[in-house]
Amino acid sequence: METKIRLLRQEKGITQQELAESVGVTRQTINALENARYNPSLLLAYKITKVLGKNAIEEVFVFNEDD
Repeated sequence: METKIRLLRQEKGITQQELAESVGVTRQTINALENARYNPSLLLAYKITKVLGKNAIEEVFVFNEDD
């Protein structure tokens, strides 16, 4: 699954580590999400969306039918 996490995180000026701590995962998990190597749970996707200041999960995560 593609994400806009890296772009939105950089716009907010926060590191992978800071985002990870805010949502209760490791920095490696954030890295895997940014590189489309991991699909988050709905709860994690929601938490990341809120921390990045967005209202809809679709503003952060790009859902492909093939995923």
